[in-house]
Amino acid sequence: QVHLMESGGGSVQAGGSLKLSCSANIRKFSPCGMGWYRRAPGKDRELVAQIYTGGGSRNYADSVKGRFTVSLDNIKNTLFLEMNSLKPEDTAMYFCAAGSLDDCLSGSPPEEYNYRGQGTQVIVSS
Repeated sequence: QVHLMESGGGSVQAGGSLKLSCSANIRKFSPCGMGWYRRAPGKDRELVAQIYTGGGSRNYADSVKGRFTVSLDNIKNTLFLEMNSLKPEDTAMYFCAAGSLDDCLSGSPPEEYNYRGQGTQVIVSS
């Protein structure tokens, strides 16, 4: 059974930076895609960033483009999300997800991927 674990969340002031990490408990795990999504209090889940492991293409939510960068260490099976110029509206629980081939072929967003972590909290104060 694949388990994903996020780390790196915390509290920062607006304009600050954080780097989230997500690792899988299985070394020989080859997801088709990985990504981050978030859930803010009272709001629906929202795609943050997505990366396809094959070609390396990336997708970002418009709200984070130019500020967030998603990257993947294929050897360590670790997914990162570097977040800069953080805003109070970025406050949310951030979740890591990994998708199977079926997830990628169906075009599913990370929040609907087969494997998802427990989340790490990010709080940005003004």
